[in-house]
Amino acid sequence: MPDHKIALITDSTCDLPLDLREQYAVNVIPLMVIWGDEPLRDGVDIQPEAFYDRLVNDPTYPTTSQPTPQDFLDIYERVRGQGAQEIVVITISSAMSGTYESAQMAAPIIDIPVHLVDSKSNSMSLGWQVLAAARAREAGGDAAAMVAAADAACKTMAYIITLDTLEYLHKGGRIGGASAFIGTLLNFKPQITVNHETGMVEAGRRSRTRQKALDALYDDFFAKLDTSKPMRIAVLHNAALPEAEAMAARVQEAFAPRELIISIVSPVLGVHTGPRAVALVGYTED
Repeated sequence: MPDHKIALITDSTCDLPLDLREQYAVNVIPLMVIWGDEPLRDGVDIQPEAFYDRLVNDPTYPTTSQPTPQDFLDIYERVRGQGAQEIVVITISSAMSGTYESAQMAAPIIDIPVHLVDSKSNSMSLGWQVLAAARAREAGGDAAAMVAAADAACKTMAYIITLDTLEYLHKGGRIGGASAFIGTLLNFKPQITVNHETGMVEAGRRSRTRQKALDALYDDFFAKLDTSKPMRIAVLHNAALPEAEAMAARVQEAFAPRELIISIVSPVLGVHTGPRAVALVGYTED
C-alpha cells in the first residue's frame, strides 16, 4: 500500500471493490458477523459469496457487531507507524452502527490528528465518499479537502434498494422508517432508501413482482439525480449478479455515467438486507 502522510480509513460496509481499495490505499477495518458462537470478520473470515449461500441454508440467524475503540486504536497506530501524520476516517452512519462512536473514542488516544466523517449511509454511498476523499488526496489536497470532497459527494447522493423480502431487515432490528411495511412481508417486493440527512433507512414504494420492483428502482433512482450532470453510479447486489449486470447495462446505455461500478454487498449489510437485494447508489458532480 503506498505511503501517504494522510491515512484514509473506512469500514467493511463500504463495499468498495478490492482493486479500488488497493489503487487508492484505503485502509478497511472489518465489522463482525456473529454466527452462533462463531465471530467472523466481515470480508476477512467470510466473503460475500460464501456468506449469502450460508444465509439461505443455515437455520441459525447471524447478528453483527461494530469494531471496538481498541480495534480503531490498533489501526491508527499501524498507519502512524507507516508514516501517516494525519488520519481521515469515514464510517457507516452513526444512526445505523456504533462504528463511528468507536472511531471517535479512539481518536484522542493517538498523538496525530484524526478527522472523523459520519457518512450518514453505508455500502457504496459510504464507498463513493471514501473514493471522493481519496481522489482529493491524490490531487494534492489536505485533510480538510478530503473531508470536503466526501461531504460534497454526500450532498447529491441517492441510494435506493429493492429487497426480495423485508424479513432480514426486520430480524436485524434495522427497519427504522421502513416499519410501514410490517404486515405486508409476503405480498410485496419492498423498496427502502437511505436518508442522507438523518442517516436512517426509510420506506420507499412497494411492488408486486420482482421485475416491477427492479423497474421502480431504476425510475425512482434517476428521478432523484440531475442527469444533465456527470454521474458516478454503483449497482449493488446481494448474490444477484445477473440482475445487477442487466441493470448496469441499462444504466450505461441510457446515461453513460462518468463511472459505473458493480459490487457485491458485504456480509454485515447482507445480514439485514437478505439475499437477492439489488440497489442503485450514486451522485452527481458539477
